Amino acid sequence: MKKINTLRATVLAAVLATGSAAWATNGMLMEGYGPESLAQGGASTAYYNGTAGMMNNPATLQLGVVGSRLDVAMGILGPNVKSSVQGMPVASSSGTSYVMPALGWVRKSDQMTWGVGIFGQGGMGTEYGADSFLAMGSGSGVRSELGAGRVIFPLSFKVNEQLSVGGSLDYTWSGLDMKMAASGQQLGGMVTGMPSGNLGSALPQLAAASWARIDFSNNSDFSGAATSTGWTGKLGAVYQASPNLSLGITHHLKTNVGDMKTNSTGASMSAAGGFMDQGQIIVRDFQMPSSTALGLAFKANSALTLVADIKRIRWHDVMKSFNMTYISAGMGGQVDFSMPQNWKDQTVVSLGGSYKTSEVLVLRAGFNQSSNPIPDNYVNPLFPAIVKKHFTAGMSYRITDKLGLDAAVSHAPNVSVTSGSGVSISHAQTNYQFLMNYSY
Repeated sequence: MKKINTLRATVLAAVLATGSAAWATNGMLMEGYGPESLAQGGASTAYYNGTAGMMNNPATLQLGVVGSRLDVAMGILGPNVKSSVQGMPVASSSGTSYVMPALGWVRKSDQMTWGVGIFGQGGMGTEYGADSFLAMGSGSGVRSELGAGRVIFPLSFKVNEQLSVGGSLDYTWSGLDMKMAASGQQLGGMVTGMPSGNLGSALPQLAAASWARIDFSNNSDFSGAATSTGWTGKLGAVYQASPNLSLGITHHLKTNVGDMKTNSTGASMSAAGGFMDQGQIIVRDFQMPSSTALGLAFKANSALTLVADIKRIRWHDVMKSFNMTYISAGMGGQVDFSMPQNWKDQTVVSLGGSYKTSEVLVLRAGFNQSSNPIPDNYVNPLFPAIVKKHFTAGMSYRITDKLGLDAAVSHAPNVSVTSGSGVSISHAQTNYQFLMNYSY
């Protein structure tokens, strides 16, 4: 494995310490970053929402008060995923609770805001037992765990009394575990190009196997067996159109991370009949998509504020296919695999509002509606990112002038689809976010 320099090692360690995998629900992205946004359906583009603004629209950071702010957050994600085929017991994913910490700090002057934060961006995953039909009789469980995190360096400016602009440079990280079983024929159908070496010579014999597996997993909550790092960024602006109406826009660039790789023996291929080989998996060009969001915030009166966003996520650019290379360390040779995805671009509408009941308490509620980006034919029980809508609520409470607490809950009702291979998949989810903020 290549050595990485001290800066990359330090930053990666910070991501791994606080950016575990997120089981996301707008495709592979979270429906809301920060409890203020989550409680209002994920809307976040045109109003101040704490240090989460560096993940949402960095220009909103300039809307806060002069001084410093530290946010320490914790997300708890609760997916409920089941898969079934006719004549077999239902397979329930045992991955039902995941923790996702986040941290943000900013310093604001009258004209400029800067800071740093660590956030989980998104991901997806499931975990099925060895006795499920998805294990294909291989005697071992199947699972997936994809996580993406960011270390964010935001900067925003006050152009004039009405306009603020901002941007961020984001150091990004991705990690993946996968334990997948299929029939030998199905695995052979994913092979592309011409396999090489002794491995290539052995593959035709595996086509008749009752099961075949690709496995790479370290069972860590904070890092996948295959990892990669890179950079991306985002731009944004907020315009105060009137005393009661603000408008926002933000564009998030597609990530630019390297291929995800295990170490030289961090993966294995196996099949019925005793075939077993160790080697390296390389996941080719797996990126998070670009997106563009427009939003508004309308102050109806001194207590009530209404917010709305519309976002376009460009999944089609990054999820046409899932491509892997397996390099044998034992037999020698390599083989390429491809799993078609053909995701569609996704439109997300977020609506919400907040009501200030007193000087210390604010109540929030919202709704998030998105299209399902995955064509039914290509839905995989290991990656069921099919949820379409969320009902959200939350609150903020000022403990002191400097210390506050935010909380939010999001519930995604059950969605069911049937894949091209005849597997029925259902997915519901209830997520929570908690945040302690300190201003000084």
